[in-house]
Amino acid sequence: MGLSVIGSVFNITAIAINRYCYICHSLRYDKVYNQKSTFCYLCLTWVLTVIAIVPNFFVGSLQYDPRIFSCTFAQTVSSSYTITVVVVHFIVPLAVVTFCYFRIWVLVIQVKHRVRQDSKQKLTSIDLRNFLTMFVVFVLFAVCWGPLNFIGLAVAINPFQVAPKIPKWLFVLSYFMAYFNSCLNAVIYGLLNQNFRKEYKRILLALWTPRLLFVDTSKGGTDGVRSKPSPVVTNNNQADVYV
Repeated sequence: MGLSVIGSVFNITAIAINRYCYICHSLRYDKVYNQKSTFCYLCLTWVLTVIAIVPNFFVGSLQYDPRIFSCTFAQTVSSSYTITVVVVHFIVPLAVVTFCYFRIWVLVIQVKHRVRQDSKQKLTSIDLRNFLTMFVVFVLFAVCWGPLNFIGLAVAINPFQVAPKIPKWLFVLSYFMAYFNSCLNAVIYGLLNQNFRKEYKRILLALWTPRLLFVDTSKGGTDGVRSKPSPVVTNNNQADVYV
């Protein structure tokens, strides 16, 4: 569970940084994100994820919690460690992702304004939809995981006074919100991504007609998910996107 949670946070952060470089600094994008370096970034993301969960085995923070009938992270074991976990696993990634998406939104607004001014098209709708999809994923992740992390931060600051005052229903609700986030991404992709919608329809049809599972779709709906070349850059070192 720790690998899944922390891996999700670090991957969302890595994707946000990638989108920021792709849209706001496209002149350097091919150098920073070539095939070799991208593979290294992916490995680094998961290496950091594994490293992040190792201290739990030495601190003794993995304990059974009768409120949720599960072995989970005990927020009251070590105040300093709990604060570190919340800061490193939630607040810092949240700040990085917020900065990246804020800069992208500023650029999108500026480009749209320039489009109205000089009638030059500068942003592609595909890039905009992909960015919007990942932005929604990030927002829902922050909303679903925020309550549990802020409860943990409050408990860690003053465990003896705050912990007894946290209602059981609030703690359980925060956990269920965090778990509920796991099933939302499939819904988001289905609503915002045409390729996912096509595949969902194919899967549903295949449930009624199993032979459709073996139909070759290599020339079909999944072509759109392939990476496209870097956009043409402007004099301002920003991506050209068409809307």
